[in-house]
Amino acid sequence: MEYSPPPLFKQGPSALARLIFFVLLALALLISDARFRTLEIVRGVLGAGIYPLQRAALVPRDIFMGAADLAVTSATLRGQNETLRKKNLQLSLQANTAAELGAENEHLRSLLQLSQRMTTQSIPAEIQYDTRDPFTQKVIIGRGAQQGIQDGSPVVNEDGVVGQVTRVFPLQAEVTLLTDKDQAVPVQVVRTGLRSVIYGTPKGDSLDLRFVPISADVQAGDELVTSGLDGTYPPGLPVAKVVRVDKQADTAFARVICLPVAPVRGARQLLVLHYQNTVPPRPADEPDAASSAKEAKAKKGAKPAEKTADKNAKAAVPASATTAAPAASKPASGPAATATATEKKAAGEKKPAAEKKSASEKKAAEARPPVEKTPKPATGGIDE
Repeated sequence: MEYSPPPLFKQGPSALARLIFFVLLALALLISDARFRTLEIVRGVLGAGIYPLQRAALVPRDIFMGAADLAVTSATLRGQNETLRKKNLQLSLQANTAAELGAENEHLRSLLQLSQRMTTQSIPAEIQYDTRDPFTQKVIIGRGAQQGIQDGSPVVNEDGVVGQVTRVFPLQAEVTLLTDKDQAVPVQVVRTGLRSVIYGTPKGDSLDLRFVPISADVQAGDELVTSGLDGTYPPGLPVAKVVRVDKQADTAFARVICLPVAPVRGARQLLVLHYQNTVPPRPADEPDAASSAKEAKAKKGAKPAEKTADKNAKAAVPASATTAAPAASKPASGPAATATATEKKAAGEKKPAAEKKSASEKKAAEARPPVEKTPKPATGGIDE
């Protein structure tokens, strides 16, 4: 007996045929939407209609995350508020101290009639790009001579010294960073006041404090600021911090490794300072004691040489210069004069001996009896 459903519950096409149809329809829609964007409008309409349902479904999650964020934010705000309160109190104390010191400094300067040593102006600038040389630590800023940038001006940020302007173009300027191997900054230790010069390193990741004696009081953690003695950097700008001190017995200076305080490579906005030092120029250099002694010694050695030259010049006068004098009074010159002088000296030395001999012979002659002399007969001038 064959079973067939009643006409009211007739199913239509088979399930396999419907599956194949919908699969093909889905593939066609996917390909057409991916290639020709045919379902953008439909997707937007469906998204706008489903959005309220999505927000309603996400309400429990949003409530839970909001409560957690509220708790964390409240704790974070309490901690930050406490930190800022302490920092505000510390800064207020420092501001009061700075105001007192400023008033005292102004009073002492007016009392001693001292003028202000420096006036500093700043120009904001932004780093545009690094230089192409990989062996140098240099950057280019977007300010140049037309904006008032000057060659040699120090460059800083909110933390400390970053570098120095080394080349100026009309609209740009080249800044050599603090960590460059050719960059040097005169500094001093805040704790002890020791002055020295800090240099960059070839690697560009640290700084080297040179010319520090082994006996100097330098410790890890000491802060270094600009000394201002070079007339280029204003005094008191933070530069670096000491991280390691190596002292060896076979060297006269200690090796002090430092790290810059300011993020040299991380800074983007900078300030270019125009530091004008009103200290009068250095007077003319005077010769020191050592050079004066050398010059005096050289002059003393030159005097005998001059005397000898004068004597030689006098001895070298030609005979024609004295032709008006008698021939007997003409002085001998050249080797003959030297020989004559030698003979005269020898004759002078022999003269006393000859005088002594003549005196002794005279006494002996007086002591002997006189001897009669017999005259010889004349022979006509011819001796036989």
